[in-house]
Amino acid sequence: MARIAGVDLPRHKRTEIALTYIYGIGRSRALSVLGKAGLEPGKKVQDLTEDEVNHIRKVLEAEGGVEGDLRKEISMNVKRLIEIGSYRGSRHRRSLPVRGQRTHTNARTRKGPRRGTVANKKKATAKT
Repeated sequence: MARIAGVDLPRHKRTEIALTYIYGIGRSRALSVLGKAGLEPGKKVQDLTEDEVNHIRKVLEAEGGVEGDLRKEISMNVKRLIEIGSYRGSRHRRSLPVRGQRTHTNARTRKGPRRGTVANKKKATAKT
């Protein structure tokens, strides 16, 4: 099993898909990494030699910005926004949408499950 940037790549998938399991690598970046490493994207991970895996590692190290380093950088950026008191930082602090979406309806992913209304609480207490 190939291990790149601290992630075990799935053996039976094509290399271009398997690289997307690494945080910070999508399809387009995976294709560019494989192009720079001189590998064909359709090759399965189990068919890669150690030399080819090392080529991929070298290209990713040269480009930078994957897994732990990238996560750390993003969290530091969010902390900076919160500390300077920007609008975006206040939205992060309150766990609300940051990029201008409406919140009167929708935004349930960010806000969490709905809280029951006062009417629902009255019904619940009447039943018991």
